[in-house]
Amino acid sequence: MTSNVLEPVPSTTFTAEQVLERADLQRLLRARIDMIVDGVMVVAEEFGAFTDARRRVDLLGVDRSGRLVVIELKRTNDGGHVELQALRYAAMVSVMTFDDLVEHHEHYLAQVEPEAVDEARSRLAEFLEDAGGEETVLSREVRLVLVAAGFDREITTTVLWLTDVYGLDIRCVKLTPYKVAERLLLDVQQIIPLPEAGELTVQIRRKQSQARAVSADGRDWTQYEIVTPEGRSRPLRKRWAVLTMATALHKAGITAQQLSTAIPRSRFLPVEGLLSGEELAKAFLATYPGSTKRLGRWFLDAPLHDQGRTWVVSKMWGTNTEPVLDRLIALAPSPEFSYEPLEPGAA
Repeated sequence: MTSNVLEPVPSTTFTAEQVLERADLQRLLRARIDMIVDGVMVVAEEFGAFTDARRRVDLLGVDRSGRLVVIELKRTNDGGHVELQALRYAAMVSVMTFDDLVEHHEHYLAQVEPEAVDEARSRLAEFLEDAGGEETVLSREVRLVLVAAGFDREITTTVLWLTDVYGLDIRCVKLTPYKVAERLLLDVQQIIPLPEAGELTVQIRRKQSQARAVSADGRDWTQYEIVTPEGRSRPLRKRWAVLTMATALHKAGITAQQLSTAIPRSRFLPVEGLLSGEELAKAFLATYPGSTKRLGRWFLDAPLHDQGRTWVVSKMWGTNTEPVLDRLIALAPSPEFSYEPLEPGAA
């Protein structure tokens, strides 16, 4: 756009600009995966741990809920047979465990960040904190992200059918290069589902797959709203619900020692001194040596200080969550403390 006229900028092609699929597109997108999908951590590149080693996933990721994400790239304008390829890969990776993921992420880091290989497990556990950290059970539902310079009608029809009838989570992202003087610009557009309909699509898919997801992995995804004199919290997962209730009661005058009568000892531990940050982490490891590789399972960033000691709440909660919340409420100084469980998926 100039002061006098609008000048058209014609698109170009990756072939004409000598942009390669693997050496260029894949390399650049793995470092900025948020350009095509949010909330995903890349765990492997050219992943080929299959019986047929010729088949390789361009990029393999995982989202914070514990679902693997197969990302396939094509620089062609028709997309090739990218959807069929991605479906095969999704079936193959759907049986992976957290330990498998750690092993493959170590191989990936050895190529792109060798000094961080030993951090593979801790990085994954931290990223998957809301799904259970090291205890995460990866979902068998795999997300697909198809990226190409274009998609022909066969692909878009197939994708829409799979998403509408079978509830598969498939995203199509179109990349269009433009040449402006000596600069190469990249237009990134999500075409399926349309961004405007994205939230509605997610809600419909969530409703359709809720029963199937519960029966598939047996996990309890119940969330809770915690009610205190300060109001009602947003929907919280178990770990955050317990922490929020304990913190609110402590603020209301309930001592940490009293809280320890309601919370199992293995999930509410003290160290000597009023500590935080690195000092707290070091003291916690010194007091509980078995926690060396499990620091991510504790709310070290939200400690409770009381009578010269620092208390830390665990992040690991299961079927005992509601009994603990009930015992905590029994300590409350007023009836304004309560909680409300929400139906899975209600949030």
